[in-house]
Amino acid sequence: MNPPPRTSSVPEIDNGMSKTLHHGLLILRALSEHPRGLTVSELADAVGVHRTVAHRLVRTLEAHQLTRRDHQRRIVLGTGLVSLAEPVQQDLRALARPILDELAETTRATAHLLVREGTDEMRALMVVEPRGALVHVSFRPGQTHSIEQGSGGLALLADGPPRAGERPEVTKARAKGYAVTTGEVIPAVTGVSAAVPARGGEATTSIGISVFEHTALDELGAIVVRAATRLGELLD
Repeated sequence: MNPPPRTSSVPEIDNGMSKTLHHGLLILRALSEHPRGLTVSELADAVGVHRTVAHRLVRTLEAHQLTRRDHQRRIVLGTGLVSLAEPVQQDLRALARPILDELAETTRATAHLLVREGTDEMRALMVVEPRGALVHVSFRPGQTHSIEQGSGGLALLADGPPRAGERPEVTKARAKGYAVTTGEVIPAVTGVSAAVPARGGEATTSIGISVFEHTALDELGAIVVRAATRLGELLD
């Protein structure tokens, strides 16, 4: 088995940071990208540390229930992360949940709430799959991707002023009120997203759906815009 690639899209360590904590967080990120688990040696390769260092880091994370061993003795994420994650954006998630539920059932598609993270990334905060749909898109909350890819990020870029060299899809989204991309985050999947309006500031959240077939994009776009507008009103 080839070792997993070293984790990308993480801040470079500098003199003001704790190297040990930095490596521990890299281990958690690597495990989030490999839900079936990794060995200590694979984690050492992914993070770029000696196996002995990786072993000590894992033991510490296990003591705090942030990692655990599965039945094959591979290291996976632990249940302690649930209690840490629960307070994150709790108000936003509580307000968004019924809107996402309705959006998923109305469109028979997977609905998602994405938040801007830093200047360059989008993170999936919530994902709601339609009940009873024979086929639907499935992905995990917590996944990140570039703001320049996918309908959720382009919807936020379109909410801002025009920029030199921006993608034509962003310009089109600014005119329509929603963004559409295909195959940029998940192969063969089309995303339709709209920015959640933010009073007196730049939008940092988008609502959208992911579909395999897209025969009525204008209709889907209008539904998504209404959902985003409703959430924006609740957040005022």
